[in-house]
Amino acid sequence: MLGSPCLLWLLAVTSLVPTAEPLTPQDFEEEEEDETAWPPFPAVLCDYDRCRHLQLPCQELQRASPTPCLCPGLSSPALRPEQPRLGEVRVVAEAGLAVVHWCAPSSPVQEYWLLLWEGSGAPQKGPSLNSTVRRAELKGLKPGGAYVVCVVAANAAGESSVPWADGKGIEGADGPAFGPCGRLTVPPRPQTLVHAAVGVGTALALMSCAALVWHFFLRRRWGCPRRTATRPATGL
Repeated sequence: MLGSPCLLWLLAVTSLVPTAEPLTPQDFEEEEEDETAWPPFPAVLCDYDRCRHLQLPCQELQRASPTPCLCPGLSSPALRPEQPRLGEVRVVAEAGLAVVHWCAPSSPVQEYWLLLWEGSGAPQKGPSLNSTVRRAELKGLKPGGAYVVCVVAANAAGESSVPWADGKGIEGADGPAFGPCGRLTVPPRPQTLVHAAVGVGTALALMSCAALVWHFFLRRRWGCPRRTATRPATGL
């Protein structure tokens, strides 16, 4: 006589379930090895300085470094660069030039150039400089002149903004204190001051000599009358 359908169904299910094998000590050792936490690799920054002149791009430093290093974060190449930061501007009055330093922005940059304003009107644009340059010279500055200089960064998406690009000139706008622009004044050349002092001293000496000649020689020769004191008339 056949058993009930429920009993047959249970026997069929239990026959399909695989038999669990007992764990061996080797299995526990393998699990312990897999769960071992390895120490993280130490983060080392690449020798990259945004303000260093002729600074290699950080990607080249990574390829040349014997150990992996981290680069500073940059914005997307699809966006135009942020503004560079103008650094020291050293004026050499004797040569009529200024040495301009700046720092790179946190953006991919392909080239730089300088803009120079003298008074109102359009600026003078300097030559294109590659992305490693952080220093350039401005030549042909006039003694006693006042100027505004700006650093512009550019890539395939465009160029960085300039506060003085609104056409107001150096008299009508002020940029941020740590922005891409700054004012510079060229003092008079030392030779010019010396010549002016010599000229003033010579003129004073000539005037003094002329006064002495007039007093001691010309008045006596021409008989210039001297003023005599008049006495008041007295009645008898």
